[in-house]
Amino acid sequence: MSLAEVKGVLFDLDGTLADTAPDLVQALNLSLSDVGIAAKPIADMRSAASHGSFALVDAAIPGADNALRTQVQQGLLAHYQRINGDHCQLFDGIAPLLDWLELCRVPFGVITNKPARFTRPLLHKLKLSSRMPVMISGDSTRYPKPHTAPMLLGAQQLQCRPQQILYLGDAERDLLAAQAAGMLGGVALWGYLGEADTPDAWPAYAQFNSPSSLHSALSQALAK
Repeated sequence: MSLAEVKGVLFDLDGTLADTAPDLVQALNLSLSDVGIAAKPIADMRSAASHGSFALVDAAIPGADNALRTQVQQGLLAHYQRINGDHCQLFDGIAPLLDWLELCRVPFGVITNKPARFTRPLLHKLKLSSRMPVMISGDSTRYPKPHTAPMLLGAQQLQCRPQQILYLGDAERDLLAAQAAGMLGGVALWGYLGEADTPDAWPAYAQFNSPSSLHSALSQALAK
């Protein structure tokens, strides 16, 4: 498999397609404030933003008992429901990449572990929902990533064989899911990787420093 064989592109959402950390961390801090805990700097929380609400809570209040942990997590979700998309932006270089994919008639979409009640409103705010034949959330299939279920559903909806799809993500589970489904996996190094992450050890076809470098690699490969 190679980029020259790519007929469709799928993205993880948080930390790959869009910079959702500002809203996620604001929701976390509002929930922390509700229980009398000081706000956390976004720089300290960014690397947890790809890993779900409990990961953010655990990064903010490590060692918290289950009752407090659950209370803050539930508050985070409630606040996030209200502010989802308020400060979120596509990463630099994503918009021209998507425009180019459309021009080349290469379909694209999202496979995320984010619940649909957050995914769909966010993609609508980003004006992407009408452009994507694939919007798969963490509750769209019985099992989320790294299981193959959402990946294979994505391939079906994209009307491509898994081997013809490039999947981009910024977490190890993204690359494990892509590999298990038979897709090309690409590491989005511009995402929310933390100091403990080891992308060189992930089962990826390639690593990309920026959306622009991904754009360049795809344009060169597909022009051949």
